[in-house]
Amino acid sequence: MELNFLNEQGKTVDVNEAVFGREYNEALVHQIVVAFQANARLGTRAQLTREAVHHSTKKPWRQKGTGRARSGMTSSPVWRGGGRAFPNSPDENFSQKVNKKMYRAAMASIWSKLVADERLCVVESFAVESPKTKAFATQLKTMGLQNKVLLVVGAEELTDNLILASRNMKDVLVVPTRYADPLCLLYFDKVVVTKAAVSEIEEMLA
Repeated sequence: MELNFLNEQGKTVDVNEAVFGREYNEALVHQIVVAFQANARLGTRAQLTREAVHHSTKKPWRQKGTGRARSGMTSSPVWRGGGRAFPNSPDENFSQKVNKKMYRAAMASIWSKLVADERLCVVESFAVESPKTKAFATQLKTMGLQNKVLLVVGAEELTDNLILASRNMKDVLVVPTRYADPLCLLYFDKVVVTKAAVSEIEEMLA
C-alpha cells in the first residue's frame, strides 16, 4: 500500500496495509476512546456520608401516633441536608483496563480511517529554522493547512524551535509519535505525519 506525499507529485511512501488499510471498527474505537478519557479522570469530589454530616442524634418525632413516616435521625439520605448513601470520594478510581492487542487494533483502525477520509497527509520532514509562530503559520498556510491541524513527527524531529513556534497556536498541536492518542487523532481535521513518524507508527502497531 502506498501513500502520496503532500504537494509532491508522484512521490509516495510504502506503508503497512495492516496499519493504514484495515477496516474501520467503530465499536472498538469507541471503547478505546471512552477508556482513554476515563483513565485521565481524577477523583476530585468529596461528599459526606450520613455519619460525617453535622446532625443531631435525637429522634425527630415519636415512632407512632403522628401520622407521619417513622424517622430515626436527620442524617438519613432521604432528608434534606442528610448524608449521601453512596458518596463520591477523592480516591475514587475511574480507570479502565485496555489490552495491548485491543489498543493497537483500535489505533490502526483510526489511522486507516484517516487515510480513507483523506484527512492524513504525509510529508518528508517538518522543520522550522526559528522559533517564530508567524513563520510556522505561514509554512502551514503554504501547505494548504488552515483548520485544526495535528502534526505528528518522529522522536528525533521534535526540536525546540518546532515546539516554541507551534505552542501559541490554539488549533495546532505538535506531538511525537508515541503521544498521538486516539482522542486527538479523531478531533483534528487534518493529521500531518512525517516519513520518520510513519515508520515509528508501523513499528508500534504492526
